[in-house]
Amino acid sequence: MDTQDAGGVGGGASGGPLVEPLEDLRRRGILHVDMDAFFVGVEQRERPDLRGKLVIVGFPSERSVVLSASYEARAYGVRSAMPMANALRLCPRAIVVEPRHALYYEASRELMKLLGEYTDLVEPLSVDEAFLDVSGAVRRLGAPEKIAASIKAAVRERLGLTASVGVASSKFVAKIASARCKPDGLLVIRPEETVPYLHSLPVNALWGIGGKTAEVLARLGIHTVADLAHTPDSTLQRMLGASGLHAKALSWGIDDRRVTPQRDEKSIGAEETFGVDVTEDSVLRRELLRLAHRIAGRLRSAGLEAGTVALKLRYADFSTLSRSRALTVPTDSAQVLFEEGVRLLAALGPRPQSVRLIGLRGERLARGGGAVQLSLERRDDNWRTAEQALDAVTARFGNSSLRPASLLDDGEERRRPPSLPDAAKGPDEPTAPFG
Repeated sequence: MDTQDAGGVGGGASGGPLVEPLEDLRRRGILHVDMDAFFVGVEQRERPDLRGKLVIVGFPSERSVVLSASYEARAYGVRSAMPMANALRLCPRAIVVEPRHALYYEASRELMKLLGEYTDLVEPLSVDEAFLDVSGAVRRLGAPEKIAASIKAAVRERLGLTASVGVASSKFVAKIASARCKPDGLLVIRPEETVPYLHSLPVNALWGIGGKTAEVLARLGIHTVADLAHTPDSTLQRMLGASGLHAKALSWGIDDRRVTPQRDEKSIGAEETFGVDVTEDSVLRRELLRLAHRIAGRLRSAGLEAGTVALKLRYADFSTLSRSRALTVPTDSAQVLFEEGVRLLAALGPRPQSVRLIGLRGERLARGGGAVQLSLERRDDNWRTAEQALDAVTARFGNSSLRPASLLDDGEERRRPPSLPDAAKGPDEPTAPFG
């Protein structure tokens, strides 16, 4: 195994320059590029005064969660998806920065464009990570580890960010490698080193082995990947079902999945967890407008339109319902999404309880530029022009720089907990499921 930093490519475990045959180089042509504390990194790029500080990206609400944390904050035990209240107890001196998703999506687009310069085989997993198959590029660009080092340098120089890269012969092992060399690292796991390396890891390094499953396995004496690899198939099937044999295959480094280029998103949505449960229709409608603008901006930036609008409500007792409506013509307009969301909300009739969370989502996505609803009203074009201007301003100055006048209503303050100066929001993680 080779562990290298962004300073360049060193010799292999055997020492000396790389002179391996082309086919041997291609055998380890899978890269996993994973940005380091991505949201924090983008904020630090925009605000250099935050570098080296205890930084948490999220909303300062007890019901909110950590979206990203600097490595300085992680040293105190802060982790992504941790309740904000817990994070601030662990790290009370942390600087909490409200997320600016438009900036993160723009940085993500820049990242994916950069990765596409090395190979056409780029499979994004989320806004800040992707698999690359560079096996067809080694004749032109050199060994996979050299390509990985070049990517790291380009990310630093052109994006002002850092990335960790794992290099291996399969997607599973490359992803493990990138996680094990964070932050700002480069780890190469050669094919002949794969099994010994995997067998040195704890069993929860395998995909699908979470905390509870690891506890069950530990009671049977299975603590490491090596332990699982040598467990009879029948035992694994009895304990883990069909996934047991898949886990065993991974324990031997068997992962034949190919890198699949850009997958179209099936839906784009956002949701809001209120700091105090809400009963007023006016507050719910105002939040739907805010969510509609967030979703529409993401649709336009991706060149997509939604054919269906879905509404989600979670009541105070955590019961949840969803309703959806198909559109006559697909849209990327916040105003249309908002109006449909309001219709869905009204169609529910009297609500049995106060609302803890509201969500909106555009579904049945298709590439833009299709059918356009013809109208003699100037209103439609006016909305479209205004929203495009809003995209440009938001991308440059953040989510709160420009917004519809109705979102400035003083009633917004009534839904915030008295102790919180800013809107109490839940996460809007780009890859989070709607359900």
